[in-house]
Amino acid sequence: MSELVARTGRHQQRYEAGCRLIAGCIPYRFRYLEGDNNGNKSDDKILEVLMINSTSGPGLLFPKGGWENDETVEEAAAREALEEAGVRGDLMHFLGHYHFKSKTLQDEFSPEGRCRAAMFALFVKEELDSWPEMSRRVRSWVTISEAMQCCRHSWMREALENGFNKWSAGGMIRTMKATNQVSVDASDGVKNHLLQPNF
Repeated sequence: MSELVARTGRHQQRYEAGCRLIAGCIPYRFRYLEGDNNGNKSDDKILEVLMINSTSGPGLLFPKGGWENDETVEEAAAREALEEAGVRGDLMHFLGHYHFKSKTLQDEFSPEGRCRAAMFALFVKEELDSWPEMSRRVRSWVTISEAMQCCRHSWMREALENGFNKWSAGGMIRTMKATNQVSVDASDGVKNHLLQPNF
């Protein structure tokens, strides 16, 4: 298997109306709850999302980065998940566009650092032992409530709360109000609900 290498530089970066275009995702998985004291296995599942550390300060992030000219927005989101978090999977749903400003992303095409991120839900099927940014990134699987508390950026919390939770509330995934976690019935299946973003 060839070595995976992260893309660098901004020579292929997409811009629109003074905004740097970003693609990212909220990776997720289902974890079975532990069984009872008699050794019986549980059929209950907990939904967890994967976050990574920020390289510029405290708090956790979802994988995201620049959308480039030679790829679709879906390809960019999947690439960022692989480069930053070392995961592969299926893009299940388009969560929406989220606007933010970044001092580190200011350049001649976006002097104010304005960005527009297209975010997706990514169902994780493979978690790699080695990935391009593993020397700079630490992965953390957390519950929805934990993610809301430790997320570094408000726009990412919005993507989780308004995008991910609204999508997942359609019957497949239900919030357990008593524990503030998310539970999935064993009979529920994962269906592909990928929606194309409008650009």
